[in-house]
Amino acid sequence: MKDIIEQLANNREVFVGLLKNINQQRQLWRPSPEKWCLLEIVCHLYDEERDDFRFRTQWCLERPDETPPPFDPIVWVVERDYSEQDYNEMLLKFNAERDRSIDWLRGLKDAPWENGFTHPKLGRMTARTYLVNWLAHDYLHIRQILRYRFELLKQQGEDLRYAGNW
Repeated sequence: MKDIIEQLANNREVFVGLLKNINQQRQLWRPSPEKWCLLEIVCHLYDEERDDFRFRTQWCLERPDETPPPFDPIVWVVERDYSEQDYNEMLLKFNAERDRSIDWLRGLKDAPWENGFTHPKLGRMTARTYLVNWLAHDYLHIRQILRYRFELLKQQGEDLRYAGNW
């Protein structure tokens, strides 16, 4: 578990590097109408950090065999008014939440990682499962942000064939 926790800590810096110093036009640009803009991605990362992965990992550790309350991160986009948030403030808030998560995770001693509950659709979900999926979620959004950055570069009209195939 220590390796996963340290990778989550390292990913904080990856997100900062990919998401800092973005002008407002690029924060709101969408690769296509149905895709999220960077502002929505940052808001999603913030909410997932505190209201999904840390919450559910802690739930499993502390309340085994109890099912946590349901949530819908897609609904949060509208309910939490992602498009009206301040990008830089949300990025700072995400970073602060990731720091809280890492401090909490590093402070766990002899955690019962196999504690969990039976999810109605996914089956047995343990604290370990949530921790590993937390890291996978990071990777999915790092890939998404890199794709976004590549597409934005492509939109500037330069020939990118020399760089290689995406």
